[in-house]
This record gives sequence, structure tokens and C-alpha cells, in this order.
Amino acid sequence: CVLCGRTDDCPEKYGEKRTYVEYNLTVHYYCLLMSSGIWQRGEEDEGVDGFLITDIKKEVNRAAKLKCNICKKKGASIGCVAPKCKRSYHFPCGLQRECIFQFMEDFRSYCWEHRPVQEFMDKEPREASQCTICLDLVEHLSVYTVLKSPCCKNAWFHRECLQYQALSAGIFFFRCTVCNNKDKFQNEMLRMGIHIPERDASWELEENAYQDLLHCYQHCDVKRCLCKKGRDYNEPDSKWEIKRCQYCGSRGTHLACSSMKSWEQNWDCMECRSILAKSGQYSKRKKRALATSDKTNGTTCLLEEPPPKSPRQSSGSPRSFLLQSPKMMCQNLSPCSHLELPASNRVTMSLSPVMSNRNWSLSLRHKHLREKRKEVCNILKELKAQVKTKTTRLNINAENIWSSALKGFRQRIFSPTNTIEVNFSNCKNRSKIDTSAASKHHFFQLLMLHLQNSSLFEGSSGKNLSLDFQAVKENLYFEAGKMIAVSLVHGGPSPGFFNKTLFKCLVYGPENVKPVLEDVADVDVAQTIQTIKSANNLSSLQSTLQDCCEFLAAAGCLRPVTALGDKNVLVNDLLIYHVIKRIALPLESFRQGLKTLGVLEKMQMHPDVFSSIFCHKPERLSAETVCDLFTIHSSSDVNKVEGADFWMGYLQDVESGESVVTLEDILLFVTGSCYVPSVGFDPEPTIKFLHIRYPIGNRLLNCLELPITKTYQQFKNIMELTIRNTLSIEKD
Repeated sequence: CVLCGRTDDCPEKYGEKRTYVEYNLTVHYYCLLMSSGIWQRGEEDEGVDGFLITDIKKEVNRAAKLKCNICKKKGASIGCVAPKCKRSYHFPCGLQRECIFQFMEDFRSYCWEHRPVQEFMDKEPREASQCTICLDLVEHLSVYTVLKSPCCKNAWFHRECLQYQALSAGIFFFRCTVCNNKDKFQNEMLRMGIHIPERDASWELEENAYQDLLHCYQHCDVKRCLCKKGRDYNEPDSKWEIKRCQYCGSRGTHLACSSMKSWEQNWDCMECRSILAKSGQYSKRKKRALATSDKTNGTTCLLEEPPPKSPRQSSGSPRSFLLQSPKMMCQNLSPCSHLELPASNRVTMSLSPVMSNRNWSLSLRHKHLREKRKEVCNILKELKAQVKTKTTRLNINAENIWSSALKGFRQRIFSPTNTIEVNFSNCKNRSKIDTSAASKHHFFQLLMLHLQNSSLFEGSSGKNLSLDFQAVKENLYFEAGKMIAVSLVHGGPSPGFFNKTLFKCLVYGPENVKPVLEDVADVDVAQTIQTIKSANNLSSLQSTLQDCCEFLAAAGCLRPVTALGDKNVLVNDLLIYHVIKRIALPLESFRQGLKTLGVLEKMQMHPDVFSSIFCHKPERLSAETVCDLFTIHSSSDVNKVEGADFWMGYLQDVESGESVVTLEDILLFVTGSCYVPSVGFDPEPTIKFLHIRYPIGNRLLNCLELPITKTYQQFKNIMELTIRNTLSIEKD
């Protein structure tokens, strides 16, 4: 630290230790706050939390002339504020000598002789009592290490306990542990030198701190479970859905195992029934339930779905998404009698039968994924703030995408924080606009596709890392992780091909992950493990193990088996070896690569939302997606924009296949990308309706300029002619 000269990194004592390489500066936060000759003259984002770098250097020069009254070394930047007191000291020295530093107002400091003290009443008991934080004994003495509550007579604390409590609770939750008083208690503690940070409590900032409270009990506890897939198997909307006890929620049953007719029916576990029976309430409740069931239709079968409470509006209506678009609220569009509308637009909104539970569940899942991807987009935009305007050009050969990408990423001048420009060396006639937009999007798309199908990964749909010793030797796993991180922040597509076990290993650590049989990519290995798992008696299990002893020895799992129950532990150990331990080196290297630009850190902070782009394929473009993507800037009221209805009708025709172009073609025409990047578009795509002859796609601004036409057919013909010809020329 440039102020105290110590290398200690102890945030609880000295505040956060910060290093600024560009200024050749390291400083403890508390040393800076308490220095007597410096003030915050800048904004919060300037210098070091508002302390300008020039001011800090001046303070260091001033302190270099002052000797510490405690350690006798130069650099004492803090002085006692008591009149006529000329003592100076370093912050750590002041703590050792029991000086008091007030983290409020003018950030005053008092030496050991002039520090404020708490007043004690003569009648107060002098015997020891418990510290209400650590519960150890604390003496009722007027000393530096002991503090008394200003609002409770018998509340005493160790100073160290109070300081840790304040750092954890923050300004919103730090209060008297006895009476819960906040204002009076905080003012007294600030006066006595307790630092209360202006932030939320640590338990509020912790990701998924209360995740355990959201856990639902899912286990069938009836004496005879009928489910062949086991007591933990739960399939919603079927007879194998697990229903929990309506009273305790800590016991469950499959619907079929308790002969329940529908998931709406209540169920009571045996323990709760016995309690209710003793109180005399159970028989009354049972009679009421029987009386109610007699009034209802008794033809409901076990698998029958409950009747809908109200009909739903059809989600399949050709224009339903247009009525709900957040950026284009079109429900007030008046009929345009003088305009020719597309055929698909001349429909009436009608109520359709209720979609099946499966479709409804699928729709909710897609909606949930969409919301998570929006959160990922916002997080990646924060990371994109690191990217500078300085550019790095990559010369890429599309026919050898991996080698040229590897060469570009390994070049000495490459920096992930530079803006990336891509030049395809085998495509000479590229415009400058295409170089900065379409080429970069196309490069990242080709790169992600190559990685997905490369020897670095194995598996069919959801992929895990493979074990390639040559790739480990050449550090290719690190480069792959780095490329994915750079791609996400710089506007590439989401990977979408990780299996859940690989993703969990990355965010939670491999030691906290339990693999399943589906994670094993090698068919022979999977079949061998399945054979062991399927053994139904001890003799067949031992015979199977005898046949594959070399296989077990290679995995370090060759051991004597004396009971059938040992197979579960054995199968689990085999899965851990083949899915996790075997690829320990590639996994660690890949994790290091993903740390580029802080991507892995954000993944670990927000695992639920990042799984939506790593473990799920990107959503196919739909008319609704494209409609929501563009914002009309010509007018604040869509009704006043001529041709807006043509644009929306055209999207619907393209989606239904009634056009020679695709939704991807439209996106490529405007933005240079045929996919929606995980980080979103910058700037966001917009639409302008102008009196022009042909549509124009401005890729620098991601702006689509559309012509105003008299009929829909004219609009459609012009759109298809322009987009098809433009993309055809680019392709050639």
C-alpha cells in the first residue's frame, strides 16, 4: 500500500486492497478514506471511488515527510483531529494502538489519548455478562475492546464481534441485537469507530442463498409403490406424478399408488392422519370429502385431466402474437379499407379449444427460456463494456476455420478487449460494412459449429469434453474455452450443445456433480455399466464383474463385492471416472479459457440463466421473435405509420412458407447476421417507413428502411426482389 507501506490483504481490518496497474498504484481502501489531506473531488467512477489519482499522489508525497508516532517510520498520512494534538500515524499502526477512526461525515481520527469513550453509570453492575453476538463473557469495563449498547442497559459487545457483524449486515440490517433499534445504535457505533458499509447484507447478495427453501419433496412413501421406475420417479400430468401431503408436505405418493383420481385431489400422509384422528377431525373431513365426491360426476379415470376452469384464447391464431408484441402494440389498428391486406391477415380472432397440458407446458418452457436469455443478454452487455474501440483484425480462411482462428487468437497483438474485425482471406470483394458486421457474425457462427463437431467434444446432442492427449499438449481446450467466451461477448451465437453435467462441472466444480449413465459417450462403456447396473442378484453381479475386471481396473474400481447393494456405489464410481475424472485436465484447461472477459465468473454467479444458452439449442426464428426484435422509430404511434400492417403481415407469410425468402434472410439483410447474438444487437434493430422505392438494410445502424406502398402485394414483391438479389450478390 502506498500509504501504509504494508502488503497485508485483510479487508476486515484495512478495507479492500486495490491495485491499479496503469497508475502503478496499490492502496488499502481504509488508508485512503482516513488520510487527512485528501478529499473526494471526483465522481464515484473517477479515479479510486472519487479520489483522483493526482490527489492520491500528492497525499503520498505529503505523508512521506511525516513520521509515524507509533512505528517511527515515514508515510504517516493520518493525524489526530483533537486541537493542539500533533500525533500522526499509519492506519494499521493506529488500530494496534487503539486509535478510533470514525467512518462518517469528515472521517475524523482520534489518537489513543483523545479518543471518544462511552459513559458508564455508577449504578451499573460491574460483573461480566455474555456478548450478545458470540455469547462469550465480556467484562463491563470502559476499555477499547468493549462496547455498550446505547439503547439497552444490559447489552454488551466485543468490539471485534460488532465490527464483523456490521460488515456482514451492512447499513440496512445492522442494529441492536437485543431491542432491534437501528438509528440510535448505528450513530453510537459510528462514533465509537465501527465501520458500517453502505451496502446490502451479505446474505442478500449471495446467489441462491435460499435455494434450499424452494426444494420440493419428491418421493413416494406409501408401503407398496407400484412405479417400476422407483419411488423418486415423478412425471407431471400422469398417474406417476408425486402428490405431497396437504398438511406437512414432507411425505408423498404417486397418484396411482394411492388410487387418486386426479392431481386436484388432496392427500394426507399416515402421520398427519393419526394426528387428525386423535383430535377427532379426520372422520369429519372424510365425511365432507365423500359428500362432495358424490355430487360430482364419478366417471373420471385415473389419467383423466381436470376440466378447464375457463377456455383459453388460441395461441395458434395467425395474428395473436402481433396483438401482444411489446414493441408494436397493434390492437388499436383501425381497418384499412383502402389498403389490400395479405390473405393471412384477413382472419377473425376466435376462441379455439384449450391446448393440451403438454403443449401448454412446452409453451411455458419456451417462455421461461426466453426470459432467461434476456437476462443473459443484459449480463453479457455488462461484460461487453470492457471492449475498447481499438481493433484487432483476424484473417480467416472459411475452408480452414479452426487453424486460421487459432492462429488469430494466438497472435501477439490479439486482445479479447479489442474490437474484432474479420477479413475472409478467400473472399476478396468484401465491403467495409460487411467486414465489421456480416463477416464477424459469420466467423463466430462457423467457429461454434466447428467446435461442436470437433474432437474436443464427444456425445450426440448434449456434449461433454473428450480426452484428446494431443489437444491437451497443444493447449487447445484452453483456446476453445477462450473462443466461446470471446464469441459470447463479441456478438457470436450461443453454444447450445453442452450437456448439463459438463455445465454443472464448470459452474459448481466437478467434485459437486453427480453424473448419469446418459453422460457416457462411449457406447461400449455405457453398455458395460448398464450391464452391471441391471444385475438383479449377487451371483450375476459377481459374474459380470469377473468378465470386465480389466475395465474395472482401468477405472480404479476393481474391488471385492459381497452384497448386491454394492453395485450402486460401484456404478456411481464408474460414472464419475468416465465422465469427470478421466477428463480432469481438459476440464480445468477449458475452465481457464472460459475465464476470459469474466464469462466463467458470471456463469458461476448466474448458473440458471446461463444454462439457457449453453445447454439448450438457440430458438428458431419466428415472426413473433423478429417482430419483437425491431422497434419502429418513425412514430410513437404505430397506427400513424403507413405500411406497418404490411410489414407484420409479411413476417407471417415468410414464417408460413409463402415467400421465397426466410426470416433468417431478413435478419441477414438488415444486421449482417442470420441469428440473434447472445449479447443482442448493438445498436438495437429499428425500422423506418419512408417514401423510397426499395428497402434498404443499413448494417452500421441495424436499421431497416421500408418503402410505403399502396397495396400489400407491391410491398411483398419489392421486399422479396431486393432481399433475394442483395443476398445473392453477396453470396456470389
